[in-house]
Order: sequence, then structure tokens, then C-alpha cells
Amino acid sequence: MNAPIPFPTRPQPVVSLRGFTRRFGSNTVIAGLDLDIAEGEFVALLGRSGSGKTTLLRTLAGLDGASEGEVRVPNSRAVVFQDARLLPWKPVWQNIMLGLTGRDLRARAEGALAEVGLDHRADAWPLTLSGGEAQRAALARALVREPKVLLLDEPFAALDALTRIQMHELVLGLWRRHRPAVLLITHDIDEAIALADRVLVLDGGRIVAEERIASDRPRTLDPALRRRLLARLGVATPEPVETVWAEAAD
Repeated sequence: MNAPIPFPTRPQPVVSLRGFTRRFGSNTVIAGLDLDIAEGEFVALLGRSGSGKTTLLRTLAGLDGASEGEVRVPNSRAVVFQDARLLPWKPVWQNIMLGLTGRDLRARAEGALAEVGLDHRADAWPLTLSGGEAQRAALARALVREPKVLLLDEPFAALDALTRIQMHELVLGLWRRHRPAVLLITHDIDEAIALADRVLVLDGGRIVAEERIASDRPRTLDPALRRRLLARLGVATPEPVETVWAEAAD
């Protein structure tokens, strides 16, 4: 008798929210939100200003609480913000190891900086770094902690277009190497499509759309997916010219 074929198992969620609600006085920012993020999954979160993205990230980072509901997040987590938030009076390597103790701190810092291509700037002062270098240092500071969850709060928003592309490639390489679960908060739809396994749209404190992207990286732009996400964000886009001509011909 042949053995039964086992069903494929899904990765266990490392982040789990059930009925998560956050109020500030009489203002409900997030209402009854359910969310799972699996081990090693890369999730991008889109949403208009005021949709609750920052509130959600602050809760997952342990910087804010929940008014109602269940929030399960591992203690092993790290955040990279839009501002690198490096202490200007400490050299880069000391910023990387801030709050950590133990032996070989310098060597560990240099190892993390080497991963982001910044080991030659270990002794530099933060104010001498470019914007891209500062964000590389912030990534090194996050990853040296070996987090199970990496939270990225619009970390590329202040960078020029070329540096953003370079940072995308760097983040993907680091994610493949370390395999944390990642939640990227972004306003950039193309960035979300390029990087994530799954794209969510938050509106009015609720997830109103979810798109899974199975294609290999690097990816070519999917115009239909982009239009769907834009529509969920309240942005109307014209149909492709070919479609309009076809309808006119009919």
C-alpha cells in the first residue's frame, strides 16, 4: 500500500495579530486587524497618510501598545527608520553595537559593516556619511542583532533614485542571507512590487487588499498589478492604449 502524500506545510507565523485595535482618545486608528507574517516572509505595506501604517509598525516594534486584541511578536526584532538615527558623537562601529555587550564588539561591528559594504567607514563620524551610507549603517546595526523580524519604516524615501535601486539590491541580498521576516512600510508601489512576497494595502485601519507575488526577482513591472494597487489607494489610472483601441474597434 502506497504511503499517503503529505500536504505541504506553511511556514509558522512569526508575527500574529488578532483583532488588533488602537485608539487615541476617541479616534480609532486601527480597528480589529488580523495579520500573520511567516518566518522568512517579505511583506510590503502600502497606505495613504493616516491609514495606520506607522501605528502598526510602532506596535510591532514594541514602541506602542494595543487598545484591544492579541499581538504576538518575538522579542528578537529590529527597526530601520527613514532617518538612520545614528548618534553623531560615536563613530560608526560604536553606533552599530549600541546597547550590545560581550566580547569582540569591534570585530562583530566590522563584520556587519562588511555585509553592507561599509567596513572601510567603521571609524568615520556619522555626519561625514552620505544618505545611502547612513542607511547602510542603520541596516548593519539592525542585522548584527540577528532579528527574527526586521521592520523597515520607509528607509529609502529620502534617497535619490540610483541609491534607492542599490539599497533594494542590498536589502534583498541581506534578506536572502539572514532570512528574517520583513515588514516594509512604503508609499512606493513599484518598490513594494519589486521587493515583497506579499503586498498589503491598509486603509482606514483595515487591510483592504492583498496581492501575492510569486515571480522571481529581479522583476519586470506588472502594469495590471500596479493598477489594482493604485485603485485600492484611491488613484485612478487610464487603461492601456491598446485596450482602448480594441474597444473602439469593436
